[in-house]
Amino acid sequence: GFTALADRLPAELSGGQAQRVALARALAGEPALLLLDEPMAGMNHEEKEDMVRYILDVNDEYGTTIVLIEHDMSVVMDISDRVVVLDYGKKLAAGTPDEVKRNQDVIDAYLGVSHD
Repeated sequence: GFTALADRLPAELSGGQAQRVALARALAGEPALLLLDEPMAGMNHEEKEDMVRYILDVNDEYGTTIVLIEHDMSVVMDISDRVVVLDYGKKLAAGTPDEVKRNQDVIDAYLGVSHD
């Protein structure tokens, strides 16, 4: 929990701990919408799993709508109800994670598939 971090200085927190504290601060105002920009940045696998659980709990318990900007596509696909994929500011696809995974434009842009 966060009580274990209460007496620590920000510089003493790991990247994952700092991200979780930032998320908790954002939730203090009980927002209806939460924008998370790269919340998994600098986290190891275990920290990412903890953050995913925390984000899902926030959504479930408070009904908070979460807009997630994240480059770790496995995280995006695991926790999202709806995904919008952008490539250099252009919308390539939108839909459920399964729909987006099967979209040829997304496959081409992110897997580098050639049509030669």
